Amino acid sequence: MSTISGLYESVKERIACAAQKAGRDPGNIELIAVSKTWPAETVAELIECGHDLLGENRVQELVTKVPMLPARVRWHFIGHLQQNKVRKVLPLAETIHSVDSSEIARRIDLIAADLGLFPKVYLQVNTAGEAGKFGFPVDTIRAEFDSLLELERIEIIGLMLIPPLASDPSLTRREFSSLRKLRDELAAHSGLPLTGLSMGMSNDYEMAIEEGATAVRVGSSIFGNRKARKVKE
Repeated sequence: MSTISGLYESVKERIACAAQKAGRDPGNIELIAVSKTWPAETVAELIECGHDLLGENRVQELVTKVPMLPARVRWHFIGHLQQNKVRKVLPLAETIHSVDSSEIARRIDLIAADLGLFPKVYLQVNTAGEAGKFGFPVDTIRAEFDSLLELERIEIIGLMLIPPLASDPSLTRREFSSLRKLRDELAAHSGLPLTGLSMGMSNDYEMAIEEGATAVRVGSSIFGNRKARKVKE
């Protein structure tokens, strides 16, 4: 299957199988279709299949595509968010997956108050401690979590992870497991549900589901290889 509709159905089937393997309800797993680099007319093909949850990595693409696509579409922002772009993103994205520092969390909270919004957010964690990579170090999120909960406008719904590239799948699985355990630790500490785990992309979303992911961010497995599709067109 090479059409977007066929690829989309395949991804949904694989999500269901992974969930059943883990003894989970597939209905509790959000599929975020990542539309990064794809034009609005291509994304519209997926929307015609009945899917209405999209994720964007880049602020300018989000700003451009939102008015071009149906109002029923729900948008999540999943890329690194700079403080000077928060005001552009908040009115368009219901959820931000990439809150990677207390500074950006406070900025989102401040702008949300100004705009009268209550955005949902995931806290991005750098579980592997990779140098130069975005995300809270594990010790930092433990130390700062209580102060983050004091922010009045943002709703922290869970944690997010982009694991290191690894040729050994067991290393990726370990990072997913580590995020789940950290989420459980913070939930127990705070008394909050903190149910969300945003982890897993096209090459590893089934494994992420087995380890507890509640939201998977899938792009190429739905839209295909961009270069190959352009050649075909």
